[in-house]
Amino acid sequence: MARSALLVLADGRFPAGGHAHSGGAEEAVKAGRVTGAESLAAFCRGRLHTAGLVAAALAAAAALAADPVALDAAADARTPSPALRLAARKLGRQLTRAARATWPSGELDALAREFPKGAHQPVVLGLAARAAGLGALDAAYCAAYESVSAPASATVRLLSLDPFDATAVLARLAPEMDLVADRAVEAARRVGDQGVDALPAASAPLLEIGAQAHAAWAVRLFAS
Repeated sequence: MARSALLVLADGRFPAGGHAHSGGAEEAVKAGRVTGAESLAAFCRGRLHTAGLVAAALAAAAALAADPVALDAAADARTPSPALRLAARKLGRQLTRAARATWPSGELDALAREFPKGAHQPVVLGLAARAAGLGALDAAYCAAYESVSAPASATVRLLSLDPFDATAVLARLAPEMDLVADRAVEAARRVGDQGVDALPAASAPLLEIGAQAHAAWAVRLFAS
């Protein structure tokens, strides 16, 4: 059952709001940093090893039953951009709604009461994984995959990129997703002894700057 639940949680059609977010790809396309499959691969690789690693570690820690309030504060501290913090909480609120309907859980109910406007999405993802009977590595894989699948999917729409090429980018990143998921779980397991400071704080300044610029656009296709 857990393996099937992982497929449901990681499915891009799961109603968690991710389809409305480009993971920074829309701003990167307009800035000329993503122009095709090769530059998309570089963008996704950078995002995977920075924002993706942080999200995967937070999700893994939540799946291991670390304090979600402390994890949410840790997510805030690792997200300098107000626009990205807002996007993460909107995604977290939508994921909370979807997960509570799919896998009813007292922990998810308590999180919804604690954060009525939404907790950070990776924290919710970890608790959703727990509710679905999944483990820390499953949660880390979901977060790592989301960090690259959102830009890849968005770029198909933004550049009319061949979907086969976008999917090939994701497939070729698979070994690195394995590495990131393993690193995330290793860090998450140290939270019990060392606190949230054990979690990675990999920085992606251009993503943060780009998010702030994107948030000010009068017209945009994606929310972030």
